[in-house]
Amino acid sequence: MKISICCVGKVTKKFFTEAIAEYSKRLSKYCTFEITEVKDEKTKENASLNEINLVKEKEGKRIIEKINPTSYVIALAINGNNLSSEGFAEKIGNLMNEGKSHITFVIGGSLGLSDEVLNRADYKLSFSKMTFPHQLMRVILSEQIYRAYRIMNNEPYHK
Repeated sequence: MKISICCVGKVTKKFFTEAIAEYSKRLSKYCTFEITEVKDEKTKENASLNEINLVKEKEGKRIIEKINPTSYVIALAINGNNLSSEGFAEKIGNLMNEGKSHITFVIGGSLGLSDEVLNRADYKLSFSKMTFPHQLMRVILSEQIYRAYRIMNNEPYHK
């Protein structure tokens, strides 16, 4: 199984980079894991709705270009489905059982994801109604993917 995270922007904080590297190392036991970054667009503080949509469209086009056409796409979206860690593990396990060999998770930038990306998604997932910085979200998502594999393999993990 190949698991990809496609995300907007770069991780700049060392503690996030170290956490992501640790989960990437742990995940190598279970799957091929990769993270692809696309350039983020600078946004004026008081941007109009049109300017916001233009930024999301530009970032969205970059994301779409990086997604493998055969990949099952899970977009992180605030209005997506909420799953427990066990439910998340079940979702990944079911996709594997259905013969999906590549899952791509998409994390948008500070303004969210474009309609084009959301329409391309096969599933929308929400971790919370709260908003998280995209750098932290990479850590959280990497940890939850690792936790899912531990659950699927009946291996102990903190509850």
